[in-house]
Amino acid sequence: MQIKLNGVAPLTDLGVIRVEGDDAARFLHGQLTQDFSVLGLSEARLAAFCSAKGRMQASFYGFKRGHSEILLVCSRDILAATLKRLSMFVLRAKAKLSDASNDFVLYGLAGDAVTIATENIAGYADTAWAKVDIGQISLINLYPADGARRLLWLAPAPANAPSGESLSLADWQWGEVRSGIAMITEPIVDAFVPQMLNYESVGGVNFKKGCYPGQEVVARSQFRGTLKRRAYLAHSDAPMKAGDEVFQAGDASQPCGSVAQSAAVPIGAARGGFEAIVSLQVAAFEAGDLHLGSADGPPLSVAPPPYPLLADI
Repeated sequence: MQIKLNGVAPLTDLGVIRVEGDDAARFLHGQLTQDFSVLGLSEARLAAFCSAKGRMQASFYGFKRGHSEILLVCSRDILAATLKRLSMFVLRAKAKLSDASNDFVLYGLAGDAVTIATENIAGYADTAWAKVDIGQISLINLYPADGARRLLWLAPAPANAPSGESLSLADWQWGEVRSGIAMITEPIVDAFVPQMLNYESVGGVNFKKGCYPGQEVVARSQFRGTLKRRAYLAHSDAPMKAGDEVFQAGDASQPCGSVAQSAAVPIGAARGGFEAIVSLQVAAFEAGDLHLGSADGPPLSVAPPPYPLLADI
């Protein structure tokens, strides 16, 4: 049986950072991998916050609620540390950062729930990172999961849940894995440059914008030679979790990659087990015979991501 993601899931694993003030967009433009200075009210951005070495400290769905208010949606387990670190760079900018998680309600919509939510919106754009507002409700298109359309739904608290069948957070997280886009959580902070998670291929990096922390490393990874590590989809009968190491059978001495995000396969699927987004050396993916935890650990079946990769430049 092929599972099709469908329904409405409360996204209690996510939180919201509010950035407000006349310099909100300019401030974020100088800190993240995306160009927030030209961000319109009908679009969102996937973006990363990197260290000086180009390693991802956090990732966000970012969008404007108004011309001087930007919301950054990220994993709750890194929100406090990310807010503290970002705030260190505000200096004289007219921008105020705060934890606004309790001010908003977040849901994930998939399949029929997306159709219900958007059926009365004239000119609705069904493309990734497009955004539309219905009163105080914001809808952001996400990448699909096995062809199932997905939306991020945000409204000021308190708010009634959007219409649709109930979908568990666990099954939504499986859809996140199937979309091929990993979000940074605590176990993988400082583990990857954006290209190791394919962020340049899914709208997460703007190579034409100005400087930000780690920009030289990120740009050099893209423009000098072949990228040596990419993100793929993996399946295993054994449990997987973010941060787990992956080995190639021919080299037991060191890992060739690691798990970035994982989830259990929903009950009723054609096969059970666990699925993950794994960041691997391209050579190891091509060689195959990959295992979890050690060179003779549980076998992994690994497939390309569900979207085309931006060609190396």
